[in-house]
Amino acid sequence: MSTLIPATIVTGFLGSGKTTLLKRVLSEAHGSKIAVIENEFGEENIDSDILVRESGERIVQMSNGCICCTIRDDLRATLADLAHKRRKGEIAFDRVIIETTGIADPGPVAQTFFMDDEVASQYMLDAILTLVDAVHADQQLDTRQEARRQVGFADQIFISKADLVSEDALAALQHRLTHMNPRARQSVVHFGEVPLAQVLDLKGFNLNAKLDIDPDFLKAEEHEHHHHDHDHEHGEHCNHPHHHHHDDDVKSFVFRTDKPFDPAKLEDFLGAIVQVYGPRMLRYKGVLNMRGIDRKVVFQGVHQLMGSDLAAPWGAQEQRQSKMVFIGIDLPRDILEQGLQQCLIG
Repeated sequence: MSTLIPATIVTGFLGSGKTTLLKRVLSEAHGSKIAVIENEFGEENIDSDILVRESGERIVQMSNGCICCTIRDDLRATLADLAHKRRKGEIAFDRVIIETTGIADPGPVAQTFFMDDEVASQYMLDAILTLVDAVHADQQLDTRQEARRQVGFADQIFISKADLVSEDALAALQHRLTHMNPRARQSVVHFGEVPLAQVLDLKGFNLNAKLDIDPDFLKAEEHEHHHHDHDHEHGEHCNHPHHHHHDDDVKSFVFRTDKPFDPAKLEDFLGAIVQVYGPRMLRYKGVLNMRGIDRKVVFQGVHQLMGSDLAAPWGAQEQRQSKMVFIGIDLPRDILEQGLQQCLIG
């Protein structure tokens, strides 16, 4: 079987610099041939002509300028068509970048890679990149749930226009983004000038491939202190009083335990949770210590889709600890924590 074609989803609000980032990726000499599926509203469409001319890449413009839930069939058909032409030798490309509209929910776009057998057999979703405009971010996050969802879905967040805001404002924004999504790396970027290592082959999504463990995932990140200390009930209280006015509906919380999970109980519980709360669960991920299994179990999910895999064996000296991160819209933290506690042994 041929190797899967990696796909990257670039999302972010209008004016956050998506097109600039794309141009940079396409013009840089990385030796890859990239097919771009582009669908932006308004004037930005002009850029597709520039992109084609400058780079000789293939740009696929969506017929109605939009990828969103109602018509993700359009995306499915486009991906299948690209893969078909590639097999026949009509076009050559090594990877795909999908630029979604500023108002799109990345969820259905991501799910297309797992729900459709034809797409899943050809492509591997590599990562979702979200661009955040430092100048307008607070207002956009306050008023638009799509903006909050885009942050919740991200594997990598790029903050643009940071030079136009004060250091305090930038720090407050970064804190807010971490609160919503602690598992995404954040980088402050200037005019979309991003090292390609932060854009391609991030392996953020591995539901249909061997799951790699990010070596830092099990370490207690400093910025999580306000997520899993038990005195902080709901994850939105911390030592920075001036952050309190943002009570975003997209929140994250981390569950850690040194006790092993009962595999059957955990599977039943997660299955039930995903059935009920799946539409509100944006991303979730864990490295688990399961009774009777001498290897780490890694699981990851998007909405109702969940994948798990056996990873490396636990080291002889390694503390067997489980860690899970859930990112979603108004998830019932108490129900999740209680249910997870009941799946533990001892």
